[in-house]
Amino acid sequence: MVEVDGTTPLIGEKGEVTLLDAFEGRPLLIAYYFMWHKDQPAPQQCEGCTLFTSQVRERVYIHSRDVTYATFCQGPYEPSIRYRDFMGWDMPWYSVEKSLDTLLVGRQHNRMHIVCYISKGSSVFETYWTTARGVEVMDNNYHLLDLTVYGRQEAWEESPQGWPQPWGEGKARMRKGDRPIAQWGRLEAGYSDDLGIG
Repeated sequence: MVEVDGTTPLIGEKGEVTLLDAFEGRPLLIAYYFMWHKDQPAPQQCEGCTLFTSQVRERVYIHSRDVTYATFCQGPYEPSIRYRDFMGWDMPWYSVEKSLDTLLVGRQHNRMHIVCYISKGSSVFETYWTTARGVEVMDNNYHLLDLTVYGRQEAWEESPQGWPQPWGEGKARMRKGDRPIAQWGRLEAGYSDDLGIG
């Protein structure tokens, strides 16, 4: 475990709070570090983070184990909270833009990360972290697709000749047209993707 300053500032719906406040009174915290493309509109936001975050809906099971889940956005609060609301998400959301050097010390910023913490009184310790393919643990869609005969239908899979593999690699596998796939349903339902960035 590595100690982290529990007074590290975050920006949330109540303004500036601390890392310790993000625990919401529970002893454990799972934080998903959402990549943010500053000054970019909704279609240009991270398709991977959108995919994974879209699957965090019901948190009562996590809460029943005394664990809080929160999204730590690596960009500014105002446009990113508009994005959260556009996507219909309701999890606790914080901007950690100004605290990344403290929270992700020695790690690359603007990458998706899952970081787990424990609080002991006023002390906070980081107990686990992962990035890149490690964040797939949040995604039940890929795990379900892996059970089907065609799998994920991505170019990297070794499949028999003629099996569908239309999803390509990289960003192509999480986008449809010019947007992350998860955004289309929100637009079709009439929600605005205006992030207020001009």
